[in-house]
Amino acid sequence: MDGRLRNMTALYISRGEEMLLLYRVGSRVVAPSWCGIGGHFEKDELNDARACVLRELQEETGLTQEDLTGLTMRYACMRLKNGEIRQNYYFFAELAPGAREPQGCSEGRLAWTPYDRLLGLEMPFTAYEVIRHYLHTGRYTDALYACATTQQGAVFTPLHEF
Repeated sequence: MDGRLRNMTALYISRGEEMLLLYRVGSRVVAPSWCGIGGHFEKDELNDARACVLRELQEETGLTQEDLTGLTMRYACMRLKNGEIRQNYYFFAELAPGAREPQGCSEGRLAWTPYDRLLGLEMPFTAYEVIRHYLHTGRYTDALYACATTQQGAVFTPLHEF
């Protein structure tokens, strides 16, 4: 391990019992698959995951923070892949009442997907584990979870300030 890091954010927006996903194509890191809105940190965002996810939101959907309610980081995950430690910060929010619909995305196709269909979609490994945990546990709590991936899945631990 040579110490390379890759920092990324993703945002999952819900509208009732649907979640907005992006079928991402052309990524240099992720094979074509269903993901949240997001991407890599810019240098000036390295200590501000919220700034990164809001920039990506605007770039990929045309939406802004004003179009959302309850924007919160819920997961901070790590995975060793291709010789680098990938750190993913996952945010969740609701589409605000009266908000405009997301615009088309140059990085793929946006689609509102019913919760009961999410786990049947092709997703990056860590994203799948986060969505699985969120659907079964995370959406019923206010906790911030740390997760580390294993070959069998992911281990989730609520973080508490002390």
